[in-house]
Amino acid sequence: MFAKAFRVKSNTAIKGSDRRKLRADVTTAFPTLGTDQVSELVPGKEELNIVKLYAHKGDAVTVYVSGGNPILFELEKNLYPTVYTLWSYPDLLPTFTTWPLVLEKLVGGADLMLPGLVMPPAGLPQVQKGDLCAISLVGNRAPVAIGVAAMSTAEMLTSGLKGRGFSVLHTYQDHLCPEGRQLDIKKSSYKKLSKFLQQMQQEQIIQVKELSKGVESIVAVDWKHPRITSFVIPEPSPTSQTIQEGSREQPYHPPDIKPLYCVPASMTLLFQESGHKKGSFLEGSEVRTIVINYAKKNDLVDADNKNLVRLDPILCDCILEKNEQHTVMKLPWDSLLTRCLEKLQPAYQVTLPGQEPIVKKGRICPIDITLAQRASNKKVTVVRNLEAYGLDPYSVAAILQQRCQASTTVNPAPGAKDSLQVQIQGNQVHHLGWLLLEEYQLPRKHIQGLEKALKPGKKK
Repeated sequence: MFAKAFRVKSNTAIKGSDRRKLRADVTTAFPTLGTDQVSELVPGKEELNIVKLYAHKGDAVTVYVSGGNPILFELEKNLYPTVYTLWSYPDLLPTFTTWPLVLEKLVGGADLMLPGLVMPPAGLPQVQKGDLCAISLVGNRAPVAIGVAAMSTAEMLTSGLKGRGFSVLHTYQDHLCPEGRQLDIKKSSYKKLSKFLQQMQQEQIIQVKELSKGVESIVAVDWKHPRITSFVIPEPSPTSQTIQEGSREQPYHPPDIKPLYCVPASMTLLFQESGHKKGSFLEGSEVRTIVINYAKKNDLVDADNKNLVRLDPILCDCILEKNEQHTVMKLPWDSLLTRCLEKLQPAYQVTLPGQEPIVKKGRICPIDITLAQRASNKKVTVVRNLEAYGLDPYSVAAILQQRCQASTTVNPAPGAKDSLQVQIQGNQVHHLGWLLLEEYQLPRKHIQGLEKALKPGKKK
């Protein structure tokens, strides 16, 4: 909504009666906020303005600005918090998580698609279609966007996490954000911006250069400085923890992964009698039962040899190659069933503890462990595809950093959309194998690259 510049119609100080009405509206819209929190959000005496504007698509929006910061906006009589407000109250709305790479698309005006969601170990928050939700990034619980759920959580899971998940209304770095100022020096101990900048430069957090007399510019920021890296949003209070209990991080349990088969267009005639159509998902045992019942119902079992099945036109079209159409008249049961499974499209079902199953076409990619050479001929261990198994790459990186006593980084995985990879200094395949197999209890068949573990007596 605010991806492009808007036009301001008016900007006026709020009246006392309107201030009281706004407090009442906030209490109604966000019942989890306590009385003190409402009073803090809508202060009784501090400056509070009502800004009426037109968004770039013509929508009439009312924005409430406190101390120069946009705190709320109203659209079609519905009240919404801004990202600025959610930073102070991060548990105000049910929060869904996406990848850092997705933020740029959201800021540009895109809605959040379900394939971009990250499935936490405890599962997705429970919401209904039309519910207001917050969106945060992996590794940072501070919300970066707000949107309206396009479907319920149950529908999201039923869809296999495909389609549009949220209609995004407002994001960090959109045109509504610059209207606010995040640091009020006058209310700090520094009182003046020059004193603040001087102190930050003395601590080597920033570098300031005087471009001309009286004009200073921040030319560098040490983002790795402890004062910056140690900054975190306060953990939620016991009350908010109770409210958000469903989304709190839980101990990891491996998902149940089941191979499935999807009916393609070329096999629909064989499966339609059993009530299945193109795109239906079946287990191997179900395929076996359907094929056996079809052969018996159509009297295709050979009268002289019960181990053979005569092929009718439908079976011929479904399972035989073109050069076999006039030469193969019968098949053994095991060959018939094997051919049927081979002609079906592979698929799989992933079920995380306490969640609805997610079904996808294709074969699930294993967790991939590789070794690579970096600068100065140093080896690094790289692991990909953790997300498919409900694992948070940032959590895995933090654990490995402690276990291996080595530096770790999390980066976008090359060639994989909205996927991350963890990189650990040195050959750490042994530690990775222990973590995935022993602690997380993942089946070995879903992990490739374990054979690259350092042999005893060799250097990393």
